[in-house]
Amino acid sequence: MQNHENHKRDNSADKLTTYQVWDRPSRIFHWVNVLLVLSLVFVGLIMLFRKDLGIDALEAKIKLKELHVIIGYLFAANLLVRIIWGFMDNRYAKFSHNIPNIRAIKQYQSALKAGLNPQYVGHNPLGKLAVATIMLTLTLTMVTGLFRAGTDIYYPPFGSAITQYIAADGADATLIKPYDETGIDKSKLAEIKPVKSIAGKVHLYSVYFLMLLIGLHVAAVIQAERRHQPGIISAMFSGKKSIKGPVEDKDSFL
Repeated sequence: MQNHENHKRDNSADKLTTYQVWDRPSRIFHWVNVLLVLSLVFVGLIMLFRKDLGIDALEAKIKLKELHVIIGYLFAANLLVRIIWGFMDNRYAKFSHNIPNIRAIKQYQSALKAGLNPQYVGHNPLGKLAVATIMLTLTLTMVTGLFRAGTDIYYPPFGSAITQYIAADGADATLIKPYDETGIDKSKLAEIKPVKSIAGKVHLYSVYFLMLLIGLHVAAVIQAERRHQPGIISAMFSGKKSIKGPVEDKDSFL
């Protein structure tokens, strides 16, 4: 009788179950976000090193910023849709399911050190911490980027308010052009420069931090794929995970 019970437990432990985890909107956001972030970084690097690349003309500088901002709008729209979806989506991509928990992280690390291999349908506790940090950094990058778009080349959503504020008495704010002080009250322009500078630095260093996070995230996913849970990468394409044995995050959707 005991051998029969042990055999049943072994079969349960070896059973391979396929779970639907990432729905299509979540997967689309992920890959569109990857493409847009890489595009923004590429254009941003050209902007940073344009003089070294021989790009000195003011018109070229403005065109580069306009291209960066247009891609940034797509990035912001994609991120905002994901934020909204994070309150509406199925369990595993929902923000409420991905709140980092220090106790759970410690328990997960202890289990790995003990030679165990806990399986998760959604993100494991370390994955939740990574996702939350990346999402917050993406949001900070978006907000500061949109602010700089308004102060540098007077693009929406802040550009109109900026031009109205810095316009000289009697000047038409709609005629103010980037890097042209015609019709501008220089004292008001000087007032916003410190805020503009801080936003620019926060934007730049948030991107550097984001690149570090992405590098660590990719390395961690590859390691988890190889050593702990095969199928993590393919799940971001198919939306499904095949897991052998029990899972830690119960109430999973098949």
